Amino acid sequence: MKLILLFILLTQSLVSLNLEKPKTYKNQDIRNWLMSEKLDGIRAFWDGKKLYTKNGNEIFTPKKFTNNFPNFPLDGELWTKRGDFENIQSIVLDKIPSSKWKEIKYHIFEAPFSKGNFKNRLKKVEKWFLLHPSKNIKIIEQKICKNKKDLDKYLNFVLSKNGEGIIVKNPSLPYISKRSNKSLKVKKYFDMEGIVTAINYKNGIMKSLVIKLKNNVIFNLGNGFSKEERKNSPKIGDIITFKYYGFTKNSKPKFASFLRIRKKE
Repeated sequence: MKLILLFILLTQSLVSLNLEKPKTYKNQDIRNWLMSEKLDGIRAFWDGKKLYTKNGNEIFTPKKFTNNFPNFPLDGELWTKRGDFENIQSIVLDKIPSSKWKEIKYHIFEAPFSKGNFKNRLKKVEKWFLLHPSKNIKIIEQKICKNKKDLDKYLNFVLSKNGEGIIVKNPSLPYISKRSNKSLKVKKYFDMEGIVTAINYKNGIMKSLVIKLKNNVIFNLGNGFSKEERKNSPKIGDIITFKYYGFTKNSKPKFASFLRIRKKE
Protein backbone atom coordinates (compact mmCIF):
# COMPACT_ATOMS: atom_id res chain seq x y z
CA MET A 1 0.00 0.00 0.00
CA LYS A 2 2.85 2.39 0.87
CA LEU A 3 4.56 1.61 -2.43
CA ILE A 4 1.37 2.37 -4.36
CA LEU A 5 0.96 5.68 -2.52
CA LEU A 6 4.60 6.60 -3.20
CA PHE A 7 4.14 5.84 -6.90
CA ILE A 8 1.02 8.03 -7.06
CA LEU A 9 2.81 10.92 -5.33
CA LEU A 10 5.79 10.67 -7.67
CA THR A 11 3.54 10.50 -10.71
CA GLN A 12 1.55 13.52 -9.58
CA SER A 13 4.80 15.39 -8.98
CA LEU A 14 5.88 14.75 -12.55
CA VAL A 15 2.56 15.67 -14.12
CA SER A 16 2.41 18.91 -12.14
CA LEU A 17 5.76 19.81 -13.78
CA ASN A 18 7.56 21.39 -10.87
CA LEU A 19 10.47 22.27 -13.12
CA GLU A 20 13.30 24.72 -12.66
CA LYS A 21 12.42 28.11 -14.13
CA PRO A 22 15.00 30.86 -14.66
CA LYS A 23 14.81 34.31 -13.17
CA THR A 24 15.96 37.41 -15.07
CA TYR A 25 19.61 38.40 -15.13
CA LYS A 26 20.24 41.68 -13.29
CA ASN A 27 24.04 41.92 -13.19
CA GLN A 28 24.46 39.00 -10.77
CA ASP A 29 27.89 37.41 -10.44
CA ILE A 30 27.87 34.69 -13.10
CA ARG A 31 31.62 34.03 -13.34
CA ASN A 32 32.36 30.39 -14.27
CA TRP A 33 28.68 29.59 -14.77
CA LEU A 34 27.61 27.77 -17.94
CA MET A 35 25.78 29.63 -20.70
CA SER A 36 23.79 28.45 -23.70
CA GLU A 37 21.47 29.92 -26.30
CA LYS A 38 17.83 30.27 -25.20
CA LEU A 39 15.87 28.62 -27.98
CA ASP A 40 12.52 30.11 -28.95
CA GLY A 41 10.56 26.91 -29.38
CA ILE A 42 8.13 24.81 -27.33
CA ARG A 43 9.54 23.72 -23.98
CA ALA A 44 8.96 20.01 -23.55
CA PHE A 45 9.30 17.71 -20.53
CA TRP A 46 9.93 13.99 -21.06
CA ASP A 47 8.70 11.98 -18.07
CA GLY A 48 10.25 8.71 -19.23
CA LYS A 49 7.23 7.74 -21.36
CA LYS A 50 5.65 10.85 -22.91
CA LEU A 51 6.36 14.47 -23.74
CA TYR A 52 4.43 17.30 -22.07
CA THR A 53 4.29 21.08 -22.47
CA LYS A 54 5.43 23.27 -19.59
CA ASN A 55 1.75 23.48 -18.56
CA GLY A 56 1.47 19.69 -18.29
CA ASN A 57 -0.44 19.00 -21.51
CA GLU A 58 0.57 15.97 -23.52
CA ILE A 59 2.45 16.54 -26.78
CA PHE A 60 1.38 14.11 -29.48
CA THR A 61 4.47 13.01 -31.41
CA PRO A 62 4.82 10.52 -34.24
CA LYS A 63 5.38 7.06 -32.75
CA LYS A 64 9.01 6.83 -33.84
CA PHE A 65 10.01 10.31 -32.66
CA THR A 66 10.72 9.19 -29.10
CA ASN A 67 12.43 5.91 -30.01
CA ASN A 68 15.52 5.40 -27.81
CA PHE A 69 14.49 8.12 -25.35
CA PRO A 70 15.51 7.18 -21.78
CA ASN A 71 13.33 6.00 -18.89
CA PHE A 72 14.44 9.04 -16.83
CA PRO A 73 13.13 12.63 -17.21
CA LEU A 74 14.49 15.16 -19.70
CA ASP A 75 13.83 18.85 -20.20
CA GLY A 76 14.41 20.71 -23.42
CA GLU A 77 13.05 22.63 -26.36
CA LEU A 78 11.27 21.31 -29.46
CA TRP A 79 12.86 23.52 -32.10
CA THR A 80 13.73 23.88 -35.77
CA LYS A 81 15.65 27.14 -36.29
CA ARG A 82 15.74 30.75 -35.15
CA GLY A 83 12.74 32.91 -36.01
CA ASP A 84 10.49 29.91 -36.70
CA PHE A 85 8.26 29.91 -33.60
CA GLU A 86 4.90 30.00 -35.38
CA ASN A 87 5.84 27.02 -37.53
CA ILE A 88 7.19 25.09 -34.52
CA GLN A 89 4.03 25.85 -32.55
CA SER A 90 1.72 24.69 -35.34
CA ILE A 91 3.61 21.40 -35.67
CA VAL A 92 4.14 20.56 -32.00
CA LEU A 93 0.73 21.53 -30.61
CA ASP A 94 -1.28 19.73 -33.31
CA LYS A 95 -3.06 16.79 -31.67
CA ILE A 96 -2.68 14.78 -34.87
CA PRO A 97 1.07 14.55 -35.65
CA SER A 98 1.89 15.54 -39.23
CA SER A 99 4.81 14.69 -41.51
CA LYS A 100 6.25 18.12 -40.62
CA TRP A 101 7.53 16.61 -37.37
CA LYS A 102 10.59 15.63 -39.42
CA GLU A 103 11.63 19.29 -39.10
CA ILE A 104 11.62 19.11 -35.28
CA LYS A 105 14.52 18.18 -33.01
CA TYR A 106 14.40 17.84 -29.22
CA HIS A 107 17.16 20.09 -27.87
CA ILE A 108 17.96 18.95 -24.33
CA PHE A 109 19.24 21.29 -21.63
CA GLU A 110 18.49 19.30 -18.43
CA ALA A 111 17.87 15.95 -16.78
CA PRO A 112 15.38 17.00 -14.07
CA PHE A 113 15.41 15.16 -10.75
CA SER A 114 18.59 13.24 -11.63
CA LYS A 115 21.32 13.20 -8.99
CA GLY A 116 24.49 15.27 -9.10
CA ASN A 117 25.36 18.76 -10.25
CA PHE A 118 24.39 20.25 -13.61
CA LYS A 119 27.49 18.94 -15.39
CA ASN A 120 26.94 15.41 -14.08
CA ARG A 121 23.28 15.47 -15.07
CA LEU A 122 24.20 16.43 -18.63
CA LYS A 123 26.87 13.70 -18.71
CA LYS A 124 24.14 11.21 -17.84
CA VAL A 125 22.16 12.37 -20.89
CA GLU A 126 25.22 12.27 -23.15
CA LYS A 127 26.09 8.75 -22.01
CA TRP A 128 22.55 7.50 -22.66
CA PHE A 129 22.39 8.80 -26.22
CA LEU A 130 25.92 7.61 -26.96
CA LEU A 131 24.63 4.09 -26.26
CA HIS A 132 21.11 4.73 -27.67
CA PRO A 133 21.48 7.11 -30.65
CA SER A 134 18.51 9.18 -31.82
CA LYS A 135 18.43 11.42 -34.89
CA ASN A 136 15.75 13.53 -33.15
CA ILE A 137 17.99 14.56 -30.25
CA LYS A 138 20.41 17.46 -29.83
CA ILE A 139 22.12 18.27 -26.54
CA ILE A 140 22.43 22.03 -26.22
CA GLU A 141 26.04 23.18 -26.09
CA GLN A 142 27.11 24.77 -22.81
CA LYS A 143 29.91 27.35 -22.72
CA ILE A 144 31.88 28.56 -19.72
CA CYS A 145 31.08 32.20 -18.92
CA LYS A 146 34.31 33.80 -17.71
CA ASN A 147 32.86 37.19 -16.79
CA LYS A 148 30.26 39.82 -17.80
CA LYS A 149 32.30 40.81 -20.84
CA ASP A 150 32.21 37.20 -21.99
CA LEU A 151 28.45 37.11 -21.33
CA ASP A 152 27.81 40.28 -23.36
CA LYS A 153 29.94 39.02 -26.23
CA TYR A 154 28.03 35.76 -26.46
CA LEU A 155 24.65 37.51 -26.10
CA ASN A 156 25.50 39.90 -28.95
CA PHE A 157 26.59 36.95 -31.09
CA VAL A 158 23.27 35.14 -30.49
CA LEU A 159 21.27 38.31 -31.18
CA SER A 160 23.24 38.91 -34.39
CA LYS A 161 21.96 35.52 -35.57
CA ASN A 162 18.36 36.55 -34.74
CA GLY A 163 18.39 34.46 -31.57
CA GLU A 164 16.24 35.27 -28.56
CA GLY A 165 18.82 35.41 -25.77
CA ILE A 166 20.85 33.14 -23.52
CA ILE A 167 20.56 31.15 -20.30
CA VAL A 168 23.31 31.14 -17.65
CA LYS A 169 23.30 28.52 -14.94
CA ASN A 170 25.30 27.65 -11.85
CA PRO A 171 26.86 24.29 -12.78
CA SER A 172 27.73 23.12 -9.29
CA LEU A 173 24.26 22.67 -7.77
CA PRO A 174 21.71 19.84 -7.57
CA TYR A 175 18.46 20.24 -9.51
CA ILE A 176 16.15 23.00 -8.22
CA SER A 177 12.47 22.34 -9.02
CA LYS A 178 11.18 25.93 -8.83
CA ARG A 179 11.96 29.41 -10.14
CA SER A 180 15.59 29.93 -9.22
CA ASN A 181 18.21 32.67 -9.23
CA LYS A 182 20.77 29.95 -9.95
CA SER A 183 19.42 29.84 -13.50
CA LEU A 184 19.03 33.18 -15.30
CA LYS A 185 17.67 34.29 -18.67
CA VAL A 186 19.58 37.08 -20.37
CA LYS A 187 17.90 39.22 -23.03
CA LYS A 188 18.10 42.75 -24.33
CA TYR A 189 14.38 43.06 -23.70
CA PHE A 190 11.62 41.46 -21.62
CA ASP A 191 8.53 39.71 -22.94
CA MET A 192 5.03 39.28 -21.54
CA GLU A 193 1.60 38.00 -22.52
CA GLY A 194 -1.74 39.79 -22.54
CA ILE A 195 -5.25 39.24 -23.84
CA VAL A 196 -6.78 41.20 -26.74
CA THR A 197 -9.91 42.98 -25.44
CA ALA A 198 -10.59 45.31 -28.37
CA ILE A 199 -9.19 46.34 -31.77
CA ASN A 200 -8.69 49.87 -33.11
CA TYR A 201 -9.11 50.32 -36.87
CA LYS A 202 -8.20 53.03 -39.34
CA ASN A 203 -9.59 52.85 -42.88
CA GLY A 204 -10.49 49.22 -42.32
CA ILE A 205 -6.96 48.24 -41.25
CA MET A 206 -5.97 47.35 -37.71
CA LYS A 207 -4.14 50.28 -36.14
CA SER A 208 -3.61 48.87 -32.65
CA LEU A 209 -4.80 46.23 -30.20
CA VAL A 210 -6.18 46.95 -26.76
CA ILE A 211 -4.32 44.60 -24.42
CA LYS A 212 -5.21 43.63 -20.86
CA LEU A 213 -2.47 42.27 -18.61
CA LYS A 214 -2.82 39.84 -15.70
CA ASN A 215 -2.64 42.77 -13.25
CA ASN A 216 -5.58 44.40 -15.15
CA VAL A 217 -3.41 47.15 -16.66
CA ILE A 218 -4.77 48.04 -20.12
CA PHE A 219 -2.76 49.63 -22.94
CA ASN A 220 -2.73 50.00 -26.73
CA LEU A 221 -0.25 47.90 -28.71
CA GLY A 222 0.42 49.31 -32.17
CA ASN A 223 4.03 48.40 -33.01
CA GLY A 224 5.68 45.30 -34.43
CA PHE A 225 2.98 44.19 -36.89
CA SER A 226 3.63 43.32 -40.52
CA LYS A 227 1.27 44.53 -43.25
CA GLU A 228 -0.24 41.06 -43.42
CA GLU A 229 -0.74 40.94 -39.64
CA ARG A 230 -2.55 44.30 -39.76
CA LYS A 231 -4.88 42.98 -42.48
CA ASN A 232 -5.46 39.72 -40.59
CA SER A 233 -4.99 40.85 -37.03
CA PRO A 234 -5.29 38.84 -33.81
CA LYS A 235 -8.88 38.47 -32.65
CA ILE A 236 -10.57 39.55 -29.44
CA GLY A 237 -9.83 36.89 -26.84
CA ASP A 238 -6.47 35.90 -28.35
CA ILE A 239 -3.46 35.81 -26.04
CA ILE A 240 -0.50 37.59 -27.59
CA THR A 241 3.16 37.86 -26.65
CA PHE A 242 4.94 41.22 -26.90
CA LYS A 243 8.37 42.54 -26.01
CA TYR A 244 8.97 45.66 -23.93
CA TYR A 245 11.70 47.65 -22.18
CA GLY A 246 10.55 48.31 -18.64
CA PHE A 247 7.42 50.14 -17.43
CA THR A 248 6.04 53.66 -17.34
CA LYS A 249 5.02 55.35 -14.08
CA ASN A 250 1.50 54.08 -14.83
CA SER A 251 2.76 50.47 -14.95
CA LYS A 252 2.31 50.23 -18.71
CA PRO A 253 4.98 48.43 -20.79
CA LYS A 254 7.50 50.79 -22.42
CA PHE A 255 8.13 50.58 -26.18
CA ALA A 256 5.96 47.48 -26.49
CA SER A 257 6.14 45.58 -29.77
CA PHE A 258 4.09 42.61 -31.00
CA LEU A 259 5.86 39.25 -31.26
CA ARG A 260 3.22 36.58 -31.88
CA ILE A 261 -0.11 35.02 -30.99
CA ARG A 262 0.16 32.36 -28.29
CA LYS A 263 -1.58 29.24 -29.52
CA LYS A 264 -3.61 27.51 -26.81
CA GLU A 265 -1.87 24.42 -25.47
